[in-house]
Amino acid sequence: MNSDPLGVIIAGGQSRRFQPPPSLSEGQESGDPIDKFLMPFGQTTLLDHIIHRARQQISNLILNVNGDVARVMSCGLDVIGDDRPDEGPLGGILAAMKAAKARDHRHIITFAGDSPFFPDDYVARLVGVKGRRIVIAESGGQCHPVMGIFEVSLYDDLKSYIDSGERRVMAWVKRHPHSKVVWDKKTPDPFFNINRQEDLENARKYLSTGIFEQ
Repeated sequence: MNSDPLGVIIAGGQSRRFQPPPSLSEGQESGDPIDKFLMPFGQTTLLDHIIHRARQQISNLILNVNGDVARVMSCGLDVIGDDRPDEGPLGGILAAMKAAKARDHRHIITFAGDSPFFPDDYVARLVGVKGRRIVIAESGGQCHPVMGIFEVSLYDDLKSYIDSGERRVMAWVKRHPHSKVVWDKKTPDPFFNINRQEDLENARKYLSTGIFEQ
């Protein structure tokens, strides 16, 4: 059993809050969803930025997306989809556990596909928690349950939870003994995540200032 966690970028969501009104979707057919993680970000894309940042902290890294994988094949990572793509982030975590089990990893460590500025000690601090089954990140009094370490042995429990109709990540986390790693509150928050178009514009401004540079 590999004691190093398998890193997984969770980018399988439908980005409903990110989609602009049809009148603002210039050059786009009405109803066609936008892949938030493929939006331009600096000299690359949001996804490429997250991959680069994650690879500085972990060597074993894969990507979770849904839909046509051809659009992400150039990223250089193994790509997994969700068995049930409408289950939100928990569907991605479940798929990641399945992939980790097949690769003989005991844990996964997740990276949200819309959080481009996670701290440069993110992996080290979470891995450093002893006796971990679930460890999640917290900053500014807010938990970030899609940024965490999860023991692969929880696969069956998570599957049953999803089968029951539940979708809430933090509610599932609270069913189990878990730890939190707390980062001091900063402005902007290193776990800032992009939900809407205006969030992306703010993230681009943060990127241009170099405030989160490693």
